[in-house]
Amino acid sequence: MSTEYSTASQGATGLAWLTARGNPFEIGFTLGRHGRRAVHGKLMDSQLWETITGPGYAMQVERMLDTTRRQLPWVLEEIRGLAQGLALPLRDVFAWNCRGDLLASCPDGCTTVILPGDEPCIAHNEDGLPLFDGDAFLANVRPDDQPAFLALCYPGSIPGHTFALTQNGIVQTVNNLRLDNVIPEIPRMVLGRDMLSRTSLDNIVDFLSQAPASGGFHFTLAQHGIPSLYSVEIGGRRTSSIHIETPSVHANHALHHDCRNGNQIVTRSSRDRQRRGSELIAAGVRDPLAILKDTGGDGLPIYRREADDPDHENTLATGIFRLLNDRIEWEVHTPRDRGPIHGTDQSLFA
Repeated sequence: MSTEYSTASQGATGLAWLTARGNPFEIGFTLGRHGRRAVHGKLMDSQLWETITGPGYAMQVERMLDTTRRQLPWVLEEIRGLAQGLALPLRDVFAWNCRGDLLASCPDGCTTVILPGDEPCIAHNEDGLPLFDGDAFLANVRPDDQPAFLALCYPGSIPGHTFALTQNGIVQTVNNLRLDNVIPEIPRMVLGRDMLSRTSLDNIVDFLSQAPASGGFHFTLAQHGIPSLYSVEIGGRRTSSIHIETPSVHANHALHHDCRNGNQIVTRSSRDRQRRGSELIAAGVRDPLAILKDTGGDGLPIYRREADDPDHENTLATGIFRLLNDRIEWEVHTPRDRGPIHGTDQSLFA
């Protein structure tokens, strides 16, 4: 088992950098050991952890555990390693990775800026629990038999539900959809993790269209050398996939899924961020960081750092991915940085 981690040498971000190698269990163990202090010292004292891991959701968790064991056993092995690295029971850690399937109002927000063109750009604010401010980390994951990838990770969670870049030139960003009346069969985070192992956008969309019912997620997807940008909304065994052909913004509520006119919760923050982002796009703003750091407008801000945020979320990191003709440039900003961590896919996966 190989474990390496240190604060990134670009240093001013306060964002840790972790390298994880090996089989699924070994990768999960490395992620778990790194996140153990934050999970035990912060997360386990929260009401959300107590609710998710409590007896009230035991049957739903067991159903999703059984489906994952049958359909994606390698992801379950990664969660098993994660649990061992965290020194926690598997079912508690698995339940935590089901949180958005169990609670429609789970505090995972996020805003994505989508800029198509000859050299497209996808940029993303990762909004999550304020208690993890400073504890999110970048993981450079090198599986034995799958493509390598870079992903922003939370302590206690598997990769694939924030933003990521894979060795196959795929960019994946993820927004929460708060869907009601879903009977989940598999965790949406398990689906997101599996997507990082796949080699093409078409394969990912086919996989999602055939997946068992899960909670709601929105994926923005791009692949180097392919002009199309995908917006994919899933939940409740329904998948809606469209190509994005004009600059746009996606906050965390469905815009084209069947649920958009009902069976979803659209919070004031999500509605305000969608409106403000669309106003900036309409005004000709094309700097993704200017949009994602915006605190203007009449409503709640896109860039979320207030202690009294009504959705109990703050912006913890911002990822920007530019798919240029000969490379992918990436950068990650955090609220306390004096300059981003940045690089290219070529240097990352050399």
